[in-house]
Amino acid sequence: MVETTLQKINQIAIAEFLEKGFRGASLREIVKKAGVTTGAFYGYYKSKEELFSALVKPHADYVLEYFKKKVDEFMSVPKEEWAAKMTSYSRVGINAIYEYAYANKIAFKLILKASAGTVFENFIHDLVELEIEATHIFYKEMESQGCSTYSLNKNLEHMIISGEFSALFELIIHDIPKEEGLQCVDQLYRFYEAAWYSFLN
Repeated sequence: MVETTLQKINQIAIAEFLEKGFRGASLREIVKKAGVTTGAFYGYYKSKEELFSALVKPHADYVLEYFKKKVDEFMSVPKEEWAAKMTSYSRVGINAIYEYAYANKIAFKLILKASAGTVFENFIHDLVELEIEATHIFYKEMESQGCSTYSLNKNLEHMIISGEFSALFELIIHDIPKEEGLQCVDQLYRFYEAAWYSFLN
């Protein structure tokens, strides 16, 4: 009975958040549609914020931690192998993020479409900042190995990386079938890979 009630609250909340966004969703309406009292709701969650967080935080955290882990793994590779191995690490990483997001599509739709007003509205921005930091470390090392100086306007750099992650998650927002999505991820990666390596001449 406890699990059924909680599941019902969560299901109603998901529908409300997806339809109205976090800000527009009414806790009173969620409680009413779930057929529980406000007191019963507070037995599960302290607030609308806590409810939303329960639905998305484990998944947002997973992707961010996975990204950090892949960066750390790459940084542990001997630096003289970075140029040769960057492609394989990046390709595996972007595919893994897509597949995880696809497997947890509802949570990511909430993050991507309904999270304004919560700490999760900066999810893509947080990924972008991690990527920018890793990119600077990589290109600095490439310069030390004799490649051309990496020089890109910081605003343009942010735009390019934001565009890559935004494009990746568009596949989730628009319910692209998985096999087609994987093809798009591969093409997206190759498009950006060619652009980044062009900066190294």
